[in-house]
Amino acid sequence: MRNEYYHIFNRSIAGFNIYNKKRDYLRFINLAEYYRFSNPPMNFAEFDRLNTQTQISFLSKRRNNEQLVDIVCYCIMPTHFHFLLRQNVDGGITDYIRLLENSYSRYFNISHSRKGPLWEGRFNGVHVETTEQLLHLTRYIHLNPTSAGLTEKPEEWKYSSYHEYIDNNQNESICKFRDVVNMQVKDYTEFVNDRKHFQRELSIIKSQLIDNYSG
Repeated sequence: MRNEYYHIFNRSIAGFNIYNKKRDYLRFINLAEYYRFSNPPMNFAEFDRLNTQTQISFLSKRRNNEQLVDIVCYCIMPTHFHFLLRQNVDGGITDYIRLLENSYSRYFNISHSRKGPLWEGRFNGVHVETTEQLLHLTRYIHLNPTSAGLTEKPEEWKYSSYHEYIDNNQNESICKFRDVVNMQVKDYTEFVNDRKHFQRELSIIKSQLIDNYSG
């Protein structure tokens, strides 16, 4: 539904690592930013050939146009991704994820001389009903790397929006979260880390009980 929030996630087919190096992660994040906007005047390949300053200018001008979704937070993991999205137009999330997944699949298959599907299936979407749920979901998403044992601290993982949340000097670049997380940086950091060990232990238990569990 329009103006509603959803937790969106999907994983690779057979738990295959589809983000193997910095270039892969950054490609997916750039695609995630680019495809927020409806009816872009160029395809991503053309956009990607622009220099950084021109890209920034292009996206800045597009901000006044209708966006399919607002990204509240995200985390990109080796085998899967998580987004917390606000849907701005009817069907916006479906269109957005379709464009994002298809574009990354083309990039990945070309890069690895591969053919065939990249994703396990259609993405999963869970409607988020309350502001409290939204806040706790941002924590869950940002703790994915520590829960998986990839890092000791959530800020050490470069491929999530956590750095946007805890950097006082950084303008919101990809994510729009101020209406959801109305907390000082210190308070939010404590809020996230307070759950870190519990979520890590829970993740270990789930991985032992659930086949192909990926967080």
